[in-house]
Amino acid sequence: MPLALLALAVGAFGIGTTEFVMMGLLPDVADDLDISIPTAGHLVSAYALGVVIGAPLLAAATTRMSRRSVLIGLMALFVLGNALSAVAPGEISLLVARFVSGLPHGAFFGVGAVVATGMVAPERKARSVSLMFLGLTVANIVGVPAATAMGQQLGWRATFLGVSAIGVAAIAALVVLIPRENAPAPAAGLRGELAALRSLPVWLALGTTVAGFGALFAAYSYITPMLTDAAGFADTSVTLLLALFGVGATAGNLLGGRLADHSLRGTLFGGLAALVVVLALFPVVMRTPVTAAASVALLGMAAFVTGSPLQLMVMEKATAAPSLASSANQAAFNLANAGGAWIGGLALAAGFGVTSPALAGAGLAVLGLGVAGAAWAVDRRRGAAAVGRERVVVGHVPEKVERVRG
Repeated sequence: MPLALLALAVGAFGIGTTEFVMMGLLPDVADDLDISIPTAGHLVSAYALGVVIGAPLLAAATTRMSRRSVLIGLMALFVLGNALSAVAPGEISLLVARFVSGLPHGAFFGVGAVVATGMVAPERKARSVSLMFLGLTVANIVGVPAATAMGQQLGWRATFLGVSAIGVAAIAALVVLIPRENAPAPAAGLRGELAALRSLPVWLALGTTVAGFGALFAAYSYITPMLTDAAGFADTSVTLLLALFGVGATAGNLLGGRLADHSLRGTLFGGLAALVVVLALFPVVMRTPVTAAASVALLGMAAFVTGSPLQLMVMEKATAAPSLASSANQAAFNLANAGGAWIGGLALAAGFGVTSPALAGAGLAVLGLGVAGAAWAVDRRRGAAAVGRERVVVGHVPEKVERVRG
């Protein structure tokens, strides 16, 4: 694997850290700005909104630029957003800064995935994407706990200065490690990129991402009350248990990349099926601390096995212009975050029990399997039609030749 993938992983590490660290810093931010914790929670939504808007917008706006330059520019915008977060004087300015921080998120992963797959042999494409995503999953194990501890000891503003420093390191790595010839400007242009989004297989792939990762976030958004109220863990143990989720996600990401290079569709179906089983068993496994801890790790593994296959599938369905479609997949991921949390909350508010969000997630995973199955059926039907047309053309050639000879 080329060393240039390290530069993408460093950028992903910084993005993953800034995305999830706000959850741990909400009480500190609320106290400092003299706002309520629910109001401070809007800062999480502002970042997610930036991701959803920025992913397709920035990918479309930079279609004529070298992908190497785009990645460097996106990381510069990331540094700016986090630096503005560190010096924001009040709630409104911090909301704007968090929105700016989220803008480059989806486009960086989208364009980065195209660059990563362009630097490796075809049989290693999924693995290259998983190595880029490795920075995101490792951020949940190392980056988020370290950044949270920094914020608690030195103040939350120090956290965003630290994340800005990670962004500067990522820019340096991108400049040094990514050769210009491996990240040229796309040939399709904006019109070609937009044309890719009119493809039904692309939308089915994006729908699979929304349903599959919506299943994860329906449960993960409410994992703390499950662990404390159902499994009986103390509040102080939750941080360590969430690190187990990060370990499982990292293992699943690497496993998914390796398996998808052998069978992309099989890995996707297997991961979604595993997610259904894990989530459906939550009401049972959350009864004891040991099985609950194991289920948290398995949840991360089952969900992130599908990460690389989904990203690669979107890119393959938009082969002529993958950058915009690949970035749109990251927007779909964040829609899954918001939608999954909302659906899980509905189950909880309806009084179905503290583990009911996991059952709602299992239902979403089944839906993801259905969408993935529909995508497979469309591919088979189109493949069969293409073979049929080829046979018709080939079958007529000899007849014409015979007529000429006669």
